[in-house]
Amino acid sequence: MAPAPDREVLHRRVLAWFDEHARPLAWRDPSTTPWGVHVSEVMAQQTPVARVEPVWRTWMERWPTPAALAAASPGDVVRAWGRLGYPRRALRLRDAAVAVVERHGGELPADEEALRALPGVGAYTAAAVAAFGFGRRAVVVDTNVRRVLARAVEGRAMASPSLTAAETRLAASLVPDDAATSARWNVAVMELGALVCRARGPECGRCPLEDVCAWVAAGSPPDDGPPRRGQAWEGTDRQVRGALVQVLRESADPVGREVLEATVLERLARTDPGALGQVDRCLASLVEDGLVEPDGAGRYRLPA
Repeated sequence: MAPAPDREVLHRRVLAWFDEHARPLAWRDPSTTPWGVHVSEVMAQQTPVARVEPVWRTWMERWPTPAALAAASPGDVVRAWGRLGYPRRALRLRDAAVAVVERHGGELPADEEALRALPGVGAYTAAAVAAFGFGRRAVVVDTNVRRVLARAVEGRAMASPSLTAAETRLAASLVPDDAATSARWNVAVMELGALVCRARGPECGRCPLEDVCAWVAAGSPPDDGPPRRGQAWEGTDRQVRGALVQVLRESADPVGREVLEATVLERLARTDPGALGQVDRCLASLVEDGLVEPDGAGRYRLPA
């Protein structure tokens, strides 16, 4: 295995690259509050940044504080979520806002443990908000960070299918000691993975670590792990659930079950025998998740 690059070299190269190539994302503006950073992190989960930014701007204009969001109705929150996908995140974000108001006087806590205690907040989100929202030293590990470190330091084409303790230890060992630099390092490695060291088609010629990258030095060997399959979309429950929510989002009044089902099937161009059963199943799951409400008269609406 090729030797791993020196820690200081990694810091110097990646931070200098970030200073020149960082995207001017709205939530990176110094005026953005920690709550704004938190909202951006929740919205960006499994969603491209380009789709997030316009929704984030509108959302923050409407609900700039946890108290403002906590006072909003679940239905308004789901409508404002638009087409970001996984709309349960919208309700969890509102639940977190309610918890911030009730437990912390409306001020988002800076402590990672307190952040993790909020609804819908896991280890990654808590660390990211602590680092990017509050400027604290934290270990932020997402898919992009894992891939950059797997290649540059370990000489592997891809990180493990799921986060391992060894990966977390490696990431922690590379975080700079002082808080300000550590926050920049975390976001810089994420950005490098998003823009250059991509899963498919990495642009090694543009990478500041090309000449010290253990993977490049080893000849850029292919991934030797199990085949990785992309997420399906067409015909999945995710697609059907999204279509159901979108029909209700567009309607000012509750929609009858038959009309709702027929509209979704028409939009998805579904005529297969199992289509109606899938719509029924997805509608039931949306009701169970609190994203859709029956009105008692055979019609459905977003939560009041």
